Amino acid sequence: MTAALQNDLYLRALNREETSRTPVWVMRQAGRYLPEYLKVRKQAGDFMTLCSTPDLACEVTLQPLDRFNLDAAILFSDILTIPDAMGLGLHFETGEGPKFSNPVRNRADVEKLPIPDPDDKLRYVMDAVSTIRRELNGRVPLIGFSGSPWTLATYMVEGGGSKDFSKVKGMLFSDPALLHELLDKTAKSVISYLNAQVAAGAQSLMIFDTWGGVLSPANYREFSLRYMQQIVDGLTREADGRKVPVVLFTKNGGQWLDIMADTGCDGLGVDWTMNLADARAKTADRVALQGNLDPSALYGSPESIRVEVKKVLDSYGPGTGHVFNLGHGIHQFVNPEHLGVMVEAVRELSQR
Repeated sequence: MTAALQNDLYLRALNREETSRTPVWVMRQAGRYLPEYLKVRKQAGDFMTLCSTPDLACEVTLQPLDRFNLDAAILFSDILTIPDAMGLGLHFETGEGPKFSNPVRNRADVEKLPIPDPDDKLRYVMDAVSTIRRELNGRVPLIGFSGSPWTLATYMVEGGGSKDFSKVKGMLFSDPALLHELLDKTAKSVISYLNAQVAAGAQSLMIFDTWGGVLSPANYREFSLRYMQQIVDGLTREADGRKVPVVLFTKNGGQWLDIMADTGCDGLGVDWTMNLADARAKTADRVALQGNLDPSALYGSPESIRVEVKKVLDSYGPGTGHVFNLGHGIHQFVNPEHLGVMVEAVRELSQR
């Protein structure tokens, strides 16, 4: 874990330092669009076995780095590891996504939730982080991550994915105090979890607020941003003699980038619904920005992908602080060669 970092472009960009080009990585870069991933996934037998077997999690984390010239690795795991460690009975049903056998619906459910010890039921995540960091051997930085408290709460209360979020929003409006108790407990769990990832070797952190965009502006501040602020305040921000940058990403949250920047985070993920020039103006260049190619652009031709990459780079404009990424996770049925086109276009077109 002490190997010198050979490529620190990603960390330098998040610190808004000069870089020779724009660094690039991709959300869900280790995943189902890669045939080599599907092979290991089949070997594991099921998704959670893959996540909870450190050697296999390491293998799939490194697969995209072996194929593409990416500037960061991201831990292969799932945002629902914390609720699972709380005893909610996470399982995955074919065609339906994640489900919880024991959803959180009332005060008794909230009160009995433990704050998981990262060295106990989440030990497999920390072992994966340390294994990946060792195998990277300084090649690129390793990103650790968690879901935001609000996003985790949506799954915990709904019992799985949702289209209308009726149960968690019902709790928000009928018993906001109870939801705050759930969110506070979840935030404390995330802080412990992410700090343990840093101790295990993560060099940057990302908080995915996938469902923050379904809230009204006032409720976003109260039930999502408030708890991401709590996390940012509680995180370890230096390790191995370097700053550990923290990135927040709220899908469909472009209208809130300015108040997200107020948290003291180092970077903000931006989805494809907002122009990066507008995002820079809204945040007054106080934070780095990550994004924001529409993931569906990778269904286009190689020529069109290059055009779209240039549009994103031009929208950010000159200066430091840009990490190229998709505006959300890569789609399952994208041709891997098209991601390679995107990565090489970023590397070529962003040369300073």
